[in-house]
This record gives sequence, C-alpha cells and structure tokens, in this order.
Amino acid sequence: MANHIPVASLDPSRDREANDVAHQKVSWPVNLAPSSVNYQSHGHLLIVGNERDARLAAQRLQSGGTLGSISLLVTAATPVDDTVDSELEHAYRATQALPCYQTRHLHLDGYLGAFHAQITLNDASTINLAQACIQRDRFDLVLDLGSTAQLDLQLPPPGYHAIGVESAAYEETLATLAGSVGEFEKPKYFQIDHAICAHAGRGQSGCTRCLDVCPADAIKSVTRRIESWIEIDPYLCHGAGSCTSACPTGAIQYLLPQPQRQLDFVHRLLGAYRQAGGAAPVVRFCDQAWLEGESTTAAPHVLDVPLEELGAAGLEHWLAALADGAAEVRIQHHAGLPQSLSRLIHDQLDQAHALLSALGHDPQRILIINETLTARDAPARLNCLMAREEPDLATNKRDRLNAVIDHLGSHGQPSIGRESVPVGAPFGTINVDESACTLCMACVAVCPTPALRGGDDYSPQLGFREADCVQCGLCDNACPENAITLTPGFLGDLELRNTARVCKEEDAFACISCGKPFATSSTIANIKAKLIDHPYFAGDAIRRLEMCEDCRVKDVWRDLARNPDAQLKI
Repeated sequence: MANHIPVASLDPSRDREANDVAHQKVSWPVNLAPSSVNYQSHGHLLIVGNERDARLAAQRLQSGGTLGSISLLVTAATPVDDTVDSELEHAYRATQALPCYQTRHLHLDGYLGAFHAQITLNDASTINLAQACIQRDRFDLVLDLGSTAQLDLQLPPPGYHAIGVESAAYEETLATLAGSVGEFEKPKYFQIDHAICAHAGRGQSGCTRCLDVCPADAIKSVTRRIESWIEIDPYLCHGAGSCTSACPTGAIQYLLPQPQRQLDFVHRLLGAYRQAGGAAPVVRFCDQAWLEGESTTAAPHVLDVPLEELGAAGLEHWLAALADGAAEVRIQHHAGLPQSLSRLIHDQLDQAHALLSALGHDPQRILIINETLTARDAPARLNCLMAREEPDLATNKRDRLNAVIDHLGSHGQPSIGRESVPVGAPFGTINVDESACTLCMACVAVCPTPALRGGDDYSPQLGFREADCVQCGLCDNACPENAITLTPGFLGDLELRNTARVCKEEDAFACISCGKPFATSSTIANIKAKLIDHPYFAGDAIRRLEMCEDCRVKDVWRDLARNPDAQLKI
C-alpha cells in the first residue's frame, strides 16, 4: 500500500464545488440542549479604585438607576478642592451617601452574583465588606478601576470588570454593568471522570497538567483527609478547552461538542470533499468567533473546523485529521488568545511534531498560522496520506490517539528507537528494579490507565504496556521500595509499544496449611526477616507468616484452645 495519495494540481473551481458539497452534506455537531449553569444578579455593585475614579464612575452608574446598590472601596484618597477639580466635587456630593470604605488590603473572589469581598483592618481583624455596606453576604458585580487588578487572571470571572478610566472600552463597560441585572445562563462546558484521572490516587500525587493550563483559575486540587481529586468550578470556567487538550487520559471531556462527534465531523467532511473531487485538503482549526469575524472566505481547499474555543482541539484531533486524509493541518492563532491557551497550543504542537518525526512524517504537516490571508490560503506542500476507512471513536481518549498513531505509523517509516519528546509530554516507559520490587501491586492500584497490570494468584507478575502510559508519576510515587523510575520518550517501534511486557515475575508462595497461593516468595522472605524477633512470632509461631490470613487466624485460636494461660494475655 502506498504511503501517500498522489494529488492533482489545484483547481479552485473544482475545489470550491467540493468544499460546498462537503459542508452541505456534513454539518457541525450542535448540542440541542446542553447542560448549563445559572447566575442570579440583583445589581449590587462594588467599585474599587482611587477616590476620584471610583466616585466619578459611581456618579455615572447611579444616574442610570438600574443597579440594586453601589458601594465604594477606596484604595487611595483624593483631596476635594473645588478650585482644582470641580468635577470631583460634584461627584463627591452626588455619591457621599454611598457606603464607602478605604483600605489597600482586599481579598476578592467569586463570580457574577456571588463576589465575596473581605478587608483586613490594622488590628488584623477582617470585615465582610458586603455585610458592612449593604447587609448582604455577597456583591453581584465588581468594577475594578485600580492600576493593578484585584483578580489578575487571563480570563476573569463573569461579573468582574477590571479596566482603566482612560480605556477605549470604559464606556462600554459601564453600559455592560448597567445591564447586568437579572438571571443569566451559560453552558457547562465539561464533565469529569475521576475514575481515570491521573491527578492523585491513594494518597499519592501525580498529573497536574490541567491545573497548569487553566486561564480562569477554575480548576482546583481538593484534598479530604489523604485523598485528592480535581474539581472544576463551572461558574468560573469560560470553556477555553485547554484542560481537555492537556488531559492525557480524557478524564476531563469537553462537551461542545463531545470529542467523538468532533472527530467524526472532520472524518466525514474530508470524505465528502474527496468524493466530490476536491484535492489536497487543508483542515484549519479556528474558534467560531474568529471565523465569523473574517472579512474574506478561505481558499476552496481549506476546510474549517469551527470550535467553540481553540483549546477544544489538540494533539489528538490534529493527528486524526491527517489520518483521515488531510494534506495539512493549520491552527489559526490570533492576538485575543489568553497566554496560557497560546502556550498550551504551542506545547501541543511541539508534541505533535515529535510524534510525526518519530513516525517518519514531515512535522510541518501541522502548523500554527498567524492572521494573514497568505498563511491561511497557501496550498498544501505535501501529498495526502492514505485515509483510514473509519475513525476509532472509542470512549477512551488514549485508545483513540493510539489508533491514530498506529495508522500514521503504518503509512510512514517509524524510527526503531526511543525518540525525545517535549518536557511534560504523556509518552514514555517505566524501568523496574527487579531486585527491589516485591510485587506488592501498589503501582497497579494507583495507575489510572491499563498501562500497569498484575498477574493472578498462581503467577505473580507486573506487566506494562507503553502505549497506555501517560507518565503521570503515580506509580513512582506509590512504590514503597522506590523500584520504579520514569523514562519519557516516544517508542517508534509500534509493535513493542503496543505489546505488554513483563517487568517482574516470580513464583507464588503457597500457604503451608491449605496450599492456597497468597503472596510472592520474596514478600514472605522480607516479612519473615523483619518480624523474626517479634514476640508474637517467637518460636514455632514464625510459621504463621507462611500461612494465608484465614489459616493464620485459625492457628491462633487453636493455640489459645490448647493453652489456657495464653487466653489470659489477650
């Protein structure tokens, strides 16, 4: 089978017709009734800033009459002198009845309808500012006019507006605040499957990729006693999608649309384009808002994927598009992206390039493009790969990615050895010190994927399949013998990558009483060495360590029945 499909010369007329036919046959999946979260705002506003800016803004908003209340937190006082600033004097007179506190020590958190503002006094005591000002627990809205934002986030929560009075958007912000009264709704963008989350397990810490990339600070690691797990606050989440692309197991899944529906859309779009006679398709991933604002239509060979947010597609989706017959994939970058999302996209691109190189393909098949029309519309430089007949739409994200990798590898020239990958990439192997490993299976218990697996009672062993390993580190942290180390990298030998290997194996130890295998020989030897001087196992009682738990209990009770004096020691 050929690795590439020869591509005819570009024919704009034919490709435009094929593009139109493809989009007529295949429509972007839309959730008819996505789950949502609701905000309730009564218009109780807190304005933070120096006295002049805060009072002038309050005067403007007060005249509108739509807000429930206005409270001021002054971070720097401004002397009132009508000979110097009559505008401020008028604003002061108009707003002097408003609740006003002055301090630089403010702690603020929350979202539209539920902002908690706490100030710290000189004696270190604290005040709930909403209670002090309006006898409510929370403010609904916050206008932050300070030179330094109280919430320094790339995507601040709904209802929080940090802006300078000289900004061109200042007037628009005041109008937005005046209209922010009532009930508001937005989609819930995600769902979490904690069963496959690699963040933590049995008191051990692991993956933190989603925590590192959220631009809204909506993701937290929550700990109760010794257990930890990931929580996403749906009221803070903006749906940037970076967490879903960064998550190596698919524990966090984007819902607008679901990943399987998005993958199926691209597969069918490319198939319809080819069937209509189109050549050298380029798949462009871009967010819907950006696409709607473009002034010109893309070249006919460019097939657009209109994402809710650009972060909703990553490594898995880009490689899948190549496996489904795209000649190139382009990711439309633009100036409005949050820094963390932009950084994530570049990190995902570095990973994609590393995998393509290891699989024997030109890494430049996937590119980030800027906002110029030339970058968007340039013809593909390379032929299409042989498209797979059907995409693997397995529920598990890693299984879907592995199916794409296998297809690309079968139509490339994969390297034999282990290729380097960017720091933090979810690819690699583990090394097990057989002399230290006791086959306790602590690593298997915490592994969130099928990468690690044990044997059975009659054949104690530790198995490992590299294709499933996401390099979360849970196994390394959980191992009581420090017998496991991680080795990042991508194994180009796909047969070895997909085949489970035995890392440690030994004979089972059978109970000396009933004959049932219940542990490994090395485990029993280690326990006997550590407990040989314990009074409970003195003399012949040491043999109890060679019994299963049922026979051990029976032996203790038999000894008590034969020795009445021993009963007195219980």
